[in-house]
Amino acid sequence: MRVTFVRLADHEWGHVAIERDDGVVYHMNTGPLTGQTPHDLVHYTVEDALGIADGIWGAIAGGVVFRSMRHVSGRRPPHAAERSRELIREHRDRLRNAELIGGLCERSADLSAEQLARFVAGEPSLALTVEQLAVAGAALREAGARWSALPVGGRLELRWPGHRRLRAAGPAPAPTEPPARSRSRRGRTTARPRPSAGSRRRTP
Repeated sequence: MRVTFVRLADHEWGHVAIERDDGVVYHMNTGPLTGQTPHDLVHYTVEDALGIADGIWGAIAGGVVFRSMRHVSGRRPPHAAERSRELIREHRDRLRNAELIGGLCERSADLSAEQLARFVAGEPSLALTVEQLAVAGAALREAGARWSALPVGGRLELRWPGHRRLRAAGPAPAPTEPPARSRSRRGRTTARPRPSAGSRRRTP
């Protein structure tokens, strides 16, 4: 998936151009831009550095269309809106967690190793190690430097790996039918097994 951030003049409203692997193109509003790293670039950088597939950008790669996104071109697959709602419903908690992780990584990006240890200790619900925070922090500093060096009109083109995307859980397997019961010659009931229903293929 190709993701392009465009550097506009300070305080102009910007967007991110998103071209999915199926050729569908969206623009996602980013709000007013400044020399600071845009919020959506922060999330992209953190999720890419940590290999997160069930965050904001993995969701977009998997077919989620957020309210801030506008369809630009390309033929959307059948039932695209229903699939987007299904993915959000199934993975709402993971998406919220990704928002939290992005914010915490941004807050800790400039901390030393000793400060990171104290930061992790002060966030008991944070499911990240000091090493992971250090990796995300280094990636954020690099992304921030690249962004601030862009001239007005400059573009930052990134590639989100196709395998790292949110996937629907798919329908649950059909329950196995209880065994049919038949009566023996002695009047007792015996079980006559029936073949169980076949499992359904997971939705891609």
